[in-house]
Amino acid sequence: MASIRKEILLDARPDEVWDVVRDVGAVHTRFAPGFVVDTQLEPGARVVTFANGFVARELIVDVDDGARRLAYAAVGGRLAHHNASFTVVDGGGGATRLVWIADLLPNEMAPVIDGMMEQGAAAIRRALTPEGVSKQT
Repeated sequence: MASIRKEILLDARPDEVWDVVRDVGAVHTRFAPGFVVDTQLEPGARVVTFANGFVARELIVDVDDGARRLAYAAVGGRLAHHNASFTVVDGGGGATRLVWIADLLPNEMAPVIDGMMEQGAAAIRRALTPEGVSKQT
């Protein structure tokens, strides 16, 4: 099983970052605008449309406010298995370390998913700069 890990350093307070991450229906407006262009909520899931036209149905596995962790699983499509999580970690001095982990099968899809996660990380960095966060509050 392929496992991809991204650590995104953000100049924003952990509570501000967590407020955005836990808002599972606003990926396209608050969390990764430009990378994600639409998010539709369903009971227990969301349908995410990416800028490249890819559409994924993601089951929301857990939103853990105490651990500041969001876990989700993509179902259907070309992946036999996909589960992922975002964890918001205090980076000290008002900064945040956002840890994004995805586990997937088949292994051959890892380069595609890794590339999408790199694009997503860039969009998250743009959205969660101090200026981006202040626009959302």
